[in-house]
Amino acid sequence: MQFDITLAKQPSIFRRLGAMLYDSILLLGILMLATGLVSIPYEVITHEKIYEATLPLALMRLYLITVIAAFYVYFWTRGGQTLGMRAWRFRVVREDGGNLRFGSALARFDWAILSLLPAGLGLWWSWFDRDGLAWHDRKSRTRLVMLQKQ
Repeated sequence: MQFDITLAKQPSIFRRLGAMLYDSILLLGILMLATGLVSIPYEVITHEKIYEATLPLALMRLYLITVIAAFYVYFWTRGGQTLGMRAWRFRVVREDGGNLRFGSALARFDWAILSLLPAGLGLWWSWFDRDGLAWHDRKSRTRLVMLQKQ
């Protein structure tokens, strides 16, 4: 589905935050499952808690970031919406209005991490941006577009 982004309305920062809250609840369950799938066998085999060993803890953190990235990349490339974005009626598209591909979805995720790290400054920037874009929208050449009520 191709969107004409010149006519598309941008979701407000409050809609973005609402979608992030919905997604964080879903991600919490996914991360709990992902943690259990790795930490329980690790503890059974080594008789050591995974958070007590430096290297396994670092690898676990990398694994969980990968799980989060996979969540967003999967949903953004399969319809352009996470559960939260669906509930708040917006989706992500490339700047030409096309659907995200793997590379653009991964770039958006990477830039979003960097954008949100300094107290969410990259997201709050959308209030001042002439097009209403956050830093990660600009850097990944993607846009959020509002959808019509159905």
